[in-house]
Amino acid sequence: MSFFDAIDIAASGLTAERTRMDVTAENLANAQTTNGPGGQPYRRQEVVLQSVGGSQFQTTLAGAMGGSPTPGGVQVAGIVADPTPDQLVYDPGNPAANAQGYVRMPNVNPVTEMTDLIDEADSYQADVTAMQTAKTMFTKTLGLLK
Repeated sequence: MSFFDAIDIAASGLTAERTRMDVTAENLANAQTTNGPGGQPYRRQEVVLQSVGGSQFQTTLAGAMGGSPTPGGVQVAGIVADPTPDQLVYDPGNPAANAQGYVRMPNVNPVTEMTDLIDEADSYQADVTAMQTAKTMFTKTLGLLK
């Protein structure tokens, strides 16, 4: 394992969480957008993450065979639309209302988005702490080598 692998892994987490926060902020900003692309309501977006690097078994095997283990991490695999159906809200005075007086609203729940945002901020902070801890360990190690 390289000297900076711990920082690289934490940095990949920071990048992934930042993307999740950006998408959540976009969802919140468009929670009331009834006329999006194609005349349809805004569709809630979700970030799909995937792990990077080898599994625990591959890492252990590479180490036992004298090879260098692949560092881990996470990356954004894609951003997909949430398949949850739109909400129908009765608002006959709204210009976007259909003949029965219902407006198709986005499938965005602000409470869910705020909960996700808190989770993403906590995960981001955990990655920052991991990076600072690795930096402190490296600094103390270099101090011992003087």
